[in-house]
Order: sequence, then C-alpha cells, then structure tokens
Amino acid sequence: MEYEFDWVDAFTDVPFGGNGCAVVHGGADVPDEVCTAFVRETSLVECTYTGPSEIADIRVKYYLASREIPFAGHPTLATVVALRHRGKIKDGTLTLETGAGLVPVEVSGNRVSMTQIAPVIGEVVPREMVAEVGSIAAEEIIHPPRIVSTGLPFCITVVRDRAVLERVHLNSKALNGYFAHIGLTETDMLEPYWITLEGATAAGDTYARLLLAPPSPAEDPFTGSATGAAASYLWSEGLIEGPTYVAEQGHGMGRPGRAEVEVLGPREAINGVKVSGQGAVVMSGTVYLP
Repeated sequence: MEYEFDWVDAFTDVPFGGNGCAVVHGGADVPDEVCTAFVRETSLVECTYTGPSEIADIRVKYYLASREIPFAGHPTLATVVALRHRGKIKDGTLTLETGAGLVPVEVSGNRVSMTQIAPVIGEVVPREMVAEVGSIAAEEIIHPPRIVSTGLPFCITVVRDRAVLERVHLNSKALNGYFAHIGLTETDMLEPYWITLEGATAAGDTYARLLLAPPSPAEDPFTGSATGAAASYLWSEGLIEGPTYVAEQGHGMGRPGRAEVEVLGPREAINGVKVSGQGAVVMSGTVYLP
C-alpha cells in the first residue's frame, strides 16, 4: 500500500532541531506490527498515523518502535504541521481524537498550541530508586519524584542543576526494578523524565532529558507529553512561581528544542496544560507499507 508521509522536526523552526516524527497520512488502519516496523526503519522515537474520526476533526495513532501509545506531544505538533503543510487543514482550531481523549489544537502557520488533558497526579516514588535508574546520587534529586500524566505517565524527577542532568545515565537493571516497584511495565508508562529548574540557554526556564530503553533510540530529543506532565508537577508542587514558562530540551544532543508552556487552572485544580511550539517539514514523499 502507498501512503503519503511527511517528516517533521517538532519544537523547532529549522530542520535538524527538536524532535523528528514521520506522519503517515491515512495510515490509521495499518496493522500494529507494520506501524512499529516503520518506526524502527526510520530510527525515530515515534511516528503517527492519521485517519478519519467520528468524534473529532481527525484521528491520530501514535507508535514507538515497540508498541502503540495513547498520546505523545511532539508527534501531535508534527502531525498538525504536516496536515497544514499539505493543505488538509487551515489556520484556526481543530480537535484530534487520540487514545488519551480529545486534544484541542490551535494552528497558525507552522506554530501549534495543543491543550493536553487535565493531569492525573499519582504516587511519589522513592528518590533512591529513581536515582539508581539515572545513575546519580539520591541527594541530587531535590524534590520527591512523582508519577504524573497528561495522556502518558512519566515519573517527573527534578535534579539539582544542569551538571547533574548531563551526568544522568540509564541503568537498565535498575529500570526493571523501578517498573516492578510501581506495579507498572514499560508498556504502561515511559522512563523517568529528568528536569532541572534552569534553562539550557538564557531564554529557557527549565531543561530536561528523557533516556529510553531499547528498541527505542537512547534519548528523546524533545518530549512534548512529558513537558505537559512536568508543568503540572512543577505548578502543583509550588516549584515555579507562575503558570507560564519556557521549556528546553535536546541541546546536549545537538537538537535544541523549545516549547512555551501554560498550566491552566490553580495549583490545586489544574484543568489542562497548553504546550506550544513550531515545526519544520524536512521531507515529504511516499512510503510503501506491506
């Protein structure tokens, strides 16, 4: 079968920055095993497959190299930029049907604002356990790590400074113990999301990393879903003074990414998170899937 696709770098306004995603138009009915094989073929972290929806403007399915996931941030932005690039949508508002629910989106050229769903704030995870996953000392984590989801759950972990963040290294054995402790598996959530309260540049307010286990690439350049979860955590825990800030990620990989973030609602009653950024189309063409 032939499908049109666009390769979009998300959370950047230039190619080769931010995080790439291949958007397969009309591919929502492609079998799971083919979708994951295509992700592996691209060596990207995620790809999306679109299709018609009865409850929204368009349906989006999200895949890692190993499985389907309900939602992802940078692929959402990439998908909307690809749809806009092909003239399938215009500037304005639309709603996406995802596995995590309906996601409202605002579009203006290559700039996209998505409103992620109200956060589910879960359990606190022992610092010592999370620190072992990242190969750092427990005292280098400055606030209790906690599982938070705005469509995809992450353990949000705030480290002392950028130097600590740059030393984080994934311990696969400890990761397995971490999943077992919280009663979830890698199919239910992703690895810990490491963040520090200083930017990679003078323009940023936070800087983050997400290290991944195989078969995914070793690190995610920019994680839009975790950005929403982290914003909810930082606001609800009183770690940021105001609900708006600039999030940065990917600079250590040579793929700098940036998002403008706004937490919606008071600290004790967050009703959503708006994550905004730009996207750059890198290539377009036809993919032949079995």
